Amino acid sequence: MKLLKGAPENTEGREEREVRTYAFLDSLHIAYERTDHPDMPATSMEVCAVVDQILNVRICKNLFLCNRQETDFYLLIMPGDKPFRTKELSKQLNTSRLSFAKEEYMEQFLDVHPGSVSVLALMNDKNHRVKAVIDEDVLKEEMFGCHPCVNTSSLRFRTSDLINVILPAMNITPVYVKLTGE
Repeated sequence: MKLLKGAPENTEGREEREVRTYAFLDSLHIAYERTDHPDMPATSMEVCAVVDQILNVRICKNLFLCNRQETDFYLLIMPGDKPFRTKELSKQLNTSRLSFAKEEYMEQFLDVHPGSVSVLALMNDKNHRVKAVIDEDVLKEEMFGCHPCVNTSSLRFRTSDLINVILPAMNITPVYVKLTGE
Protein backbone atom coordinates (compact mmCIF):
# COMPACT_ATOMS: atom_id res chain seq x y z
CA MET A 1 0.00 0.00 0.00
CA LYS A 2 1.20 3.48 -0.78
CA LEU A 3 -0.13 7.01 -0.56
CA LEU A 4 -1.56 8.39 -3.83
CA LYS A 5 -2.87 11.83 -4.75
CA GLY A 6 -6.48 12.19 -5.86
CA ALA A 7 -8.67 9.84 -7.86
CA PRO A 8 -7.27 6.83 -9.71
CA GLU A 9 -6.46 7.50 -13.35
CA ASN A 10 -7.95 4.19 -14.40
CA THR A 11 -11.34 3.40 -12.85
CA GLU A 12 -11.74 0.04 -14.58
CA GLY A 13 -12.77 -2.60 -12.09
CA ARG A 14 -13.82 -0.07 -9.46
CA GLU A 15 -17.36 0.12 -8.16
CA GLU A 16 -19.52 2.92 -9.51
CA ARG A 17 -20.17 4.23 -5.96
CA GLU A 18 -16.40 4.67 -5.46
CA VAL A 19 -15.95 6.47 -8.77
CA ARG A 20 -18.95 8.68 -7.93
CA THR A 21 -17.31 9.58 -4.61
CA TYR A 22 -14.11 10.75 -6.30
CA ALA A 23 -16.15 12.78 -8.81
CA PHE A 24 -18.05 14.42 -5.94
CA LEU A 25 -14.85 15.39 -4.10
CA ASP A 26 -13.25 16.62 -7.32
CA SER A 27 -16.32 18.74 -8.12
CA LEU A 28 -15.82 20.48 -4.76
CA HIS A 29 -12.07 20.94 -5.42
CA ILE A 30 -11.21 18.97 -2.29
CA ALA A 31 -7.56 17.98 -2.05
CA TYR A 32 -7.34 14.37 -0.91
CA GLU A 33 -4.94 11.48 -0.81
CA ARG A 34 -5.82 7.82 -0.96
CA THR A 35 -4.44 4.37 -0.53
CA ASP A 36 -5.83 1.31 -2.26
CA HIS A 37 -5.90 -2.00 -0.39
CA PRO A 38 -7.98 -4.44 -2.47
CA ASP A 39 -6.29 -7.48 -0.88
CA MET A 40 -6.98 -6.14 2.61
CA PRO A 41 -10.54 -4.79 2.91
CA ALA A 42 -10.91 -2.59 5.98
CA THR A 43 -13.43 -4.79 7.76
CA SER A 44 -12.06 -4.27 11.27
CA MET A 45 -10.42 -1.57 13.34
CA GLU A 46 -7.22 -3.67 13.25
CA VAL A 47 -7.02 -3.39 9.46
CA CYS A 48 -7.91 0.30 9.75
CA ALA A 49 -4.90 0.71 12.05
CA VAL A 50 -2.62 -0.43 9.20
CA VAL A 51 -4.36 1.98 6.81
CA ASP A 52 -4.05 4.74 9.44
CA GLN A 53 -0.27 4.36 9.32
CA ILE A 54 -0.17 4.68 5.54
CA LEU A 55 -2.44 7.74 5.53
CA ASN A 56 -0.97 9.15 8.75
CA VAL A 57 -4.48 9.69 10.07
CA ARG A 58 -6.96 8.05 12.43
CA ILE A 59 -9.79 6.53 10.42
CA CYS A 60 -13.05 7.10 12.21
CA LYS A 61 -15.56 4.56 13.34
CA ASN A 62 -18.77 5.00 11.30
CA LEU A 63 -21.79 3.44 12.95
CA PHE A 64 -25.14 3.22 11.17
CA LEU A 65 -27.81 3.33 13.87
CA CYS A 66 -31.56 3.61 14.26
CA ASN A 67 -34.13 4.03 16.99
CA ARG A 68 -36.20 1.12 18.24
CA GLN A 69 -39.07 1.92 15.84
CA GLU A 70 -36.71 2.06 12.83
CA THR A 71 -38.02 5.51 11.92
CA ASP A 72 -34.96 7.64 12.73
CA PHE A 73 -31.53 6.80 11.32
CA TYR A 74 -28.12 8.13 12.30
CA LEU A 75 -24.58 7.89 11.02
CA LEU A 76 -22.29 8.32 14.02
CA ILE A 77 -18.74 9.39 13.22
CA MET A 78 -16.35 9.00 16.12
CA PRO A 79 -12.68 8.23 16.79
CA GLY A 80 -11.99 4.58 16.04
CA ASP A 81 -10.29 3.96 19.36
CA LYS A 82 -13.12 5.31 21.51
CA PRO A 83 -15.63 2.83 22.95
CA PHE A 84 -19.24 3.29 21.86
CA ARG A 85 -21.93 3.33 24.53
CA THR A 86 -25.47 3.29 23.16
CA LYS A 87 -27.00 4.75 26.32
CA GLU A 88 -24.66 7.75 26.26
CA LEU A 89 -25.53 8.65 22.67
CA SER A 90 -29.27 7.98 23.07
CA LYS A 91 -29.39 10.43 25.95
CA GLN A 92 -27.63 13.18 23.97
CA LEU A 93 -29.90 12.65 20.96
CA ASN A 94 -32.97 12.45 23.20
CA THR A 95 -34.17 9.34 21.44
CA SER A 96 -35.27 5.85 22.37
CA ARG A 97 -32.68 3.14 22.65
CA LEU A 98 -30.44 3.05 19.60
CA SER A 99 -29.23 -0.08 17.89
CA PHE A 100 -27.41 -0.96 14.72
CA ALA A 101 -29.66 -0.47 11.70
CA LYS A 102 -30.35 -3.32 9.31
CA GLU A 103 -28.15 -3.79 6.27
CA GLU A 104 -31.14 -3.27 3.98
CA TYR A 105 -31.55 0.31 5.27
CA MET A 106 -27.85 0.97 4.80
CA GLU A 107 -28.08 -0.10 1.18
CA GLN A 108 -31.39 1.70 0.58
CA PHE A 109 -30.40 5.06 2.10
CA LEU A 110 -26.61 5.21 1.71
CA ASP A 111 -25.89 2.80 -1.19
CA VAL A 112 -23.12 1.06 0.76
CA HIS A 113 -22.53 -2.33 2.33
CA PRO A 114 -21.41 -3.11 5.88
CA GLY A 115 -17.74 -2.32 6.33
CA SER A 116 -17.91 0.45 3.73
CA VAL A 117 -19.98 2.99 5.65
CA SER A 118 -18.50 6.46 5.50
CA VAL A 119 -19.61 10.04 5.95
CA LEU A 120 -19.21 10.32 2.17
CA ALA A 121 -22.07 7.84 1.71
CA LEU A 122 -24.41 10.59 2.91
CA MET A 123 -24.14 12.05 -0.61
CA ASN A 124 -26.31 9.11 -1.71
CA ASP A 125 -29.06 9.90 0.80
CA LYS A 126 -31.12 12.17 -1.46
CA ASN A 127 -34.12 12.19 0.93
CA HIS A 128 -31.97 12.98 3.99
CA ARG A 129 -33.24 10.00 5.97
CA VAL A 130 -29.94 9.67 7.84
CA LYS A 131 -28.77 12.31 10.31
CA ALA A 132 -25.03 12.89 10.61
CA VAL A 133 -23.83 12.77 14.21
CA ILE A 134 -20.21 13.71 14.88
CA ASP A 135 -18.30 13.25 18.11
CA GLU A 136 -16.55 16.52 18.99
CA ASP A 137 -13.20 14.70 19.29
CA VAL A 138 -13.24 14.20 15.50
CA LEU A 139 -12.99 17.98 15.11
CA LYS A 140 -9.68 18.04 17.03
CA GLU A 141 -7.90 16.23 14.21
CA GLU A 142 -6.41 18.26 11.34
CA MET A 143 -6.98 15.43 8.87
CA PHE A 144 -9.99 13.16 8.45
CA GLY A 145 -9.81 9.57 7.23
CA CYS A 146 -12.64 7.56 5.68
CA HIS A 147 -13.56 5.18 2.87
CA PRO A 148 -14.82 6.30 -0.57
CA CYS A 149 -17.98 4.17 -0.14
CA VAL A 150 -15.94 0.95 -0.54
CA ASN A 151 -13.66 -0.66 2.03
CA THR A 152 -10.85 -1.48 -0.40
CA SER A 153 -9.60 2.12 -0.57
CA SER A 154 -9.22 4.82 2.04
CA LEU A 155 -8.92 8.59 1.86
CA ARG A 156 -7.67 11.49 3.89
CA PHE A 157 -8.53 15.14 3.57
CA ARG A 158 -8.76 18.14 5.87
CA THR A 159 -11.34 17.91 8.64
CA SER A 160 -12.15 21.55 7.93
CA ASP A 161 -13.08 20.56 4.35
CA LEU A 162 -15.48 17.96 5.74
CA ILE A 163 -17.20 20.48 8.01
CA ASN A 164 -17.06 23.60 5.84
CA VAL A 165 -17.35 22.24 2.28
CA ILE A 166 -18.38 18.58 1.98
CA LEU A 167 -21.28 18.44 4.45
CA PRO A 168 -22.74 21.80 3.32
CA ALA A 169 -22.55 20.60 -0.32
CA MET A 170 -24.73 17.65 0.73
CA ASN A 171 -27.12 20.03 2.56
CA ILE A 172 -26.24 18.38 5.87
CA THR A 173 -26.02 20.10 9.21
CA PRO A 174 -24.48 17.57 11.58
CA VAL A 175 -25.43 17.09 15.19
CA TYR A 176 -22.38 17.33 17.43
CA VAL A 177 -22.10 15.15 20.53
CA LYS A 178 -19.50 14.73 23.24
CA LEU A 179 -18.94 11.05 23.87
CA THR A 180 -16.74 9.84 26.69
CA GLY A 181 -17.07 6.11 26.03
CA GLU A 182 -17.87 5.54 29.69
